[in-house]
Amino acid sequence: MAEGHHIESALFVIFGATGDLARRKLFPALYNLSAEGILPSGVAIVGVGRRPFDLAYFREKFILPALLDNSRLAGNLLHNFSSFAQRCYYFSLDLRDSSRYRELKNFLDQLDWEWGVQGNRVFYLALAPELFGPVVANLKEQGFLDKGPRSWKRVLVEKPFGWDLDSARALNRELTQAFPEEDIYRIDHYLGKEMIQNIMVIRFANAFFEPVWNNKYIDHIQITSSEKIGVGERAAYYDRAGALRDMLQNHMLQLVALIAMEPPVGLDAQAIRLEKAKVFRSLQPFTRERILQDIVRGQYGPGYIDGEPVPGYREEAGIPADSVTETFLAVKLFVNTFRWAGVPFYLRTGKRLPAKVTEIIIQFKPLPEILYFKEYGELLPNVLVIRVQPLEGIFVQLNAKRPGTNNYIVPIRLDFCQNCGVGTNSPEAYERLLYDALRGDATLFTGWEEVEYAWKFVDPIAQAWATIPVHFPNYAAGEWGPPEARVLIERDGRRWWESPAYMMYPGPFTQVCQYIKGSRAGNPG
Repeated sequence: MAEGHHIESALFVIFGATGDLARRKLFPALYNLSAEGILPSGVAIVGVGRRPFDLAYFREKFILPALLDNSRLAGNLLHNFSSFAQRCYYFSLDLRDSSRYRELKNFLDQLDWEWGVQGNRVFYLALAPELFGPVVANLKEQGFLDKGPRSWKRVLVEKPFGWDLDSARALNRELTQAFPEEDIYRIDHYLGKEMIQNIMVIRFANAFFEPVWNNKYIDHIQITSSEKIGVGERAAYYDRAGALRDMLQNHMLQLVALIAMEPPVGLDAQAIRLEKAKVFRSLQPFTRERILQDIVRGQYGPGYIDGEPVPGYREEAGIPADSVTETFLAVKLFVNTFRWAGVPFYLRTGKRLPAKVTEIIIQFKPLPEILYFKEYGELLPNVLVIRVQPLEGIFVQLNAKRPGTNNYIVPIRLDFCQNCGVGTNSPEAYERLLYDALRGDATLFTGWEEVEYAWKFVDPIAQAWATIPVHFPNYAAGEWGPPEARVLIERDGRRWWESPAYMMYPGPFTQVCQYIKGSRAGNPG
């Protein structure tokens, strides 16, 4: 967290305030910040939406149920909701109707005077991307963005930031015509997760990691982000995006950048974005030949999750019966820098997989087996695992002698879990991101250069896929993707971490803090 930032009084204006994102994430995050005393008393929240709600209905019938269903602090609502509700206002507006923006401006100006916020505004566009342009154009034309000598205006936009490079550039032009780049906050909610923020600390604040964080000592890196759920209610969006645009272009490549970046000259947003952009520029481009060889796409069919039958992707509501949208993606990529030359990054992501997990696995190169031969046990690789979700923590695997009279070698695990304890209730990603936007700290937000280079990397894949026949579905729900995903890594003499060769000990996917909970209860674990 950068120093020198503080939250000033402001109006936090949410366009699309009655939508699913606002209900599930935004209002719960703002309530949690308020309930924990982090949100200053001078911050008021204004919802803007098409539904003709009056203020009492908006507070009692929309915000309150949203908090009951989605806030991690819902148990405190009885004591805290009344004071939070007094912060919240509502304005009904058809976002394409330019004639009513003047009324909205007058409404905000009146709240500005009542709350004494001196013109400070955050505009959150919880909208489909095609509405970004009309909204920001009206904000500019109607004088919403006029600044006083000490006031500021910021805009927050959700992904997807375009559907390809051309649409992303067009969208960015619309935004930059109204806001300077430093006032545009592009949200990738993965960057707000606790362990994602920890990656740079793990790397740069520990003397035994940074010196070996290179191709001399690291064999390869695996990044997995898997979900058990299907497409759910996101059919219209997801069938257009697929795993390539929904996950690889933003979340997964951001994780690659944080792992592969050089030490920044400072902890400010500009310095960190510069180093991440260098990683994106260094990604080895995919030729058509490499796309066929080093990328696997899949789509789930009917299967079982937790023993219960689930439909295939093409059987989900709103999905065409002949859809060729990928719900699984496995990629082998390279970062062509001096530090990472020759080190493969294996990425996989998908829906209807056996577990919900996001983990980064750094596997170090094996040592020569000269002193310890096979009869003393298998010398397993040293591994560092950064657990992002649902468990948050760090897992380190070492080799050690098993207690006894012989020299038998066994793997031992150093395992830290920061959210396994009973009663732990850590802040969610949106809380940190909204908090930082109010503070004017853009460190955890995505800069335009990162977005542009990510699309330059992803577009050739999508264009090639459009000309390559595909046969879906090719994996059953509840499996780790199609068989080709295993071949992708096994042909290099490596295995995904849930593979049978690693199941002789609890791996990253199966370690569930039973020892920690057992030891706290007085059990041996």
